[in-house]
Amino acid sequence: MAIRYEFIKQDKQTGARLGIVHTPHGSFETPTFMPVGTLATVKTMSPEELTELNANIILSNTYHLWLRPGHEIIREAGGLHKFMNWDGAILTDSGGFQVFSLSDLRDIQEEGVHFRNHISGEKLFLSPEKAMEIQNALGSDIMMAFDECPPYPATYDYMKASVERTSRWAERCLTAHARPDVQGLFGIVQGGEFEDLRKQSAQDLVSMDFPGYAVGGLSVGEPKDVMNRVLEFTTPWLPQDKPRYLMGVGSPDSLIDGAIRGIDMFDCVLPTRIARNGTCMTSNGRLVVRNAQYARDFGPIDENCDCKVCKNYSRAYIRHLIKCNETFGFRLTTYHNLHFLIELMRKVREAIKEDRLGDFRDEFFESYGFNKPNAKNF
Repeated sequence: MAIRYEFIKQDKQTGARLGIVHTPHGSFETPTFMPVGTLATVKTMSPEELTELNANIILSNTYHLWLRPGHEIIREAGGLHKFMNWDGAILTDSGGFQVFSLSDLRDIQEEGVHFRNHISGEKLFLSPEKAMEIQNALGSDIMMAFDECPPYPATYDYMKASVERTSRWAERCLTAHARPDVQGLFGIVQGGEFEDLRKQSAQDLVSMDFPGYAVGGLSVGEPKDVMNRVLEFTTPWLPQDKPRYLMGVGSPDSLIDGAIRGIDMFDCVLPTRIARNGTCMTSNGRLVVRNAQYARDFGPIDENCDCKVCKNYSRAYIRHLIKCNETFGFRLTTYHNLHFLIELMRKVREAIKEDRLGDFRDEFFESYGFNKPNAKNF
């Protein structure tokens, strides 16, 4: 099997789990955060910098790489790892979310989805089989099954039909997957906020014996308490000996709360996207470094951070770069934000090892400002 999960221990305070995921391109400890490299690059970062940050796995996007440069070109290059000069693990999503989020003109049929290219307007068709063909060509370590990501909120009847279709598509993905010995395929549990549909989806997929499972359809506009509640009644239906991945989640509070609810892997564009707007994650909450109050602030972004950005560059300098639209400024804030989240997950793992994740959560939420009335979130 291409992907193997090794359970290490469970936190006595919260039940969060510590583990290792083994892939053809290396192993990584969990819980972990995966930086997003949509178009075979984590925006403004080099592969060498990602290695420096201890990012052992990154995510790339099937839909976008299918459109540009095309999966056949990447296959000719020797696969995504060689194409982008990255020797760590890579996870590719199936393109399902982008089809449903980027294209207003789409027609969902049993065979797949007809839609328009969000760039050119060209008519396209994506099916479970096509999603597998593309990801097999990309050569990622972890592939995702093609699913429907319904809007939030959705009616129970719509969600039920969607879950049943996603299960049928998952079977077709397994059949079409051409390289199971070197690429692991994860199923995606859907069902919205409906407990019985999440159970049905999880049981359908577990019966197919995927090497890992994702929880999809969250972080799509629902309140944080709804997401946490869905995780609480979903993860118990997933196998203990397989990795669990919560898709599209990257705010610090949700990473900790997700880990407490049994999640091993997370990804999100949040840290890189807000960095380009001058917003930084710090030990005392978020800091918008482009604000005028930092024009003469010669201290680091975060005085408690030991990343190379905080060791070498001031808020005033970074603000100047970002106000002038200089790429180097975006690189510095991006590097810092990725360091912050990767380091946060290292601290989460340490807390699990020491059976104190509940205490760590309380301390972090207090220092970050999540406990304040009307606290700003991402």
